[in-house]
Amino acid sequence: MNFLILSHVHHIHRGGKYYAYGPYVREMNIWIKFFSSVTIIAPLSIDGVLNPIDLPYEHDNIRFLSVHEINLTSWSGKISTILSLPATIITTVRAMRLADHIHLRCPGNMGLLGAFLQWFFPGKNKTAKYAGNWDPSSSQPYTYKLQQRLISDPGFSKNMHVLTYGNWPNQTGNIVPFFTFSYESTESQEDTRKPIEASIKLKLLFVGALVKGKNPLMAAEVGEVLAKHGVDFELEFCGEGAQKEELLKFIEDRNLTEKIKLCGNVTSETLKSKYKASHFLIFLSESEGWPKVVAESMFFGCLPITTPVSCVADMLGYGERGDLIDFNPPDAVNRIKYYIEKPEEYKRKSKLAKEWSRGFTKESFELELQKLINHV
Repeated sequence: MNFLILSHVHHIHRGGKYYAYGPYVREMNIWIKFFSSVTIIAPLSIDGVLNPIDLPYEHDNIRFLSVHEINLTSWSGKISTILSLPATIITTVRAMRLADHIHLRCPGNMGLLGAFLQWFFPGKNKTAKYAGNWDPSSSQPYTYKLQQRLISDPGFSKNMHVLTYGNWPNQTGNIVPFFTFSYESTESQEDTRKPIEASIKLKLLFVGALVKGKNPLMAAEVGEVLAKHGVDFELEFCGEGAQKEELLKFIEDRNLTEKIKLCGNVTSETLKSKYKASHFLIFLSESEGWPKVVAESMFFGCLPITTPVSCVADMLGYGERGDLIDFNPPDAVNRIKYYIEKPEEYKRKSKLAKEWSRGFTKESFELELQKLINHV
């Protein structure tokens, strides 16, 4: 059985293995274990520089078909995409013809292309993983909405199951509410954080790309307000991105260099130790699917303070396992000060967060995925 993956994620070939963004690869390594051969169509570089967060695919029979990145954000990118698109289409159609199961990673430009091309193969088994915000009422780019319409239409996307985050009303029959796992069921949930009280240094954590949609500057403003209120804290940022320099300038201008640290991309083990030691995850993102970092922080009792984007409110039990706030740093500070005054409430919610997260382990994900693949 040949499993075909269409992805916009950039890959690196190094030392005989194919690497890509770690959280994505960890999930794909579970998908591919159910198939004898795997074909990947995605952008690829040879012997590129690996990031600490990158991981290799784990399969003995991988065929990689490198395609040019589809880039419509600049004139040079558009021209390059137009010139390379015929070859990408031919490569994709040939691979789809040979595949037993077609898998699209959405939203993304390769997922959009695949959503159109899969129409020519109505008899093939197909799945699409929509890793973004499926909320019908949310504001989305036109290309994202287009992908949603194409893959959710059973008449256009025949034999396709679409995995989405959250339970939304008025969905078509091929929509399957799903989730992403955090850790293995054997992982210890023991944490190392100090109990909350006014005399300790609170540890806050931001995990994610330093890009506008994740609002790292707003997270830093939470630190600024905490400092003005005289709260002793440390805020660590784990991630890289376009707003790094702007974030550094913000920290320096506000004299917060002793309070706010930028750690860059870190390994999964390092991140795990930070979850265990931190009291709060500051997560003020504007667009998400099922944010894995929220589930990971909850696994170790690190309480999320987050915006109610996508299905996050459901993950937090609408405030029972964390806190939902608007895009307003003082709101986050008010919640933190509340827990300083009521440490038992923090302890209660932290315990509930740990209990909830045990329902979304690697083993439970693998079991549900196997049921899905066998059913397709």
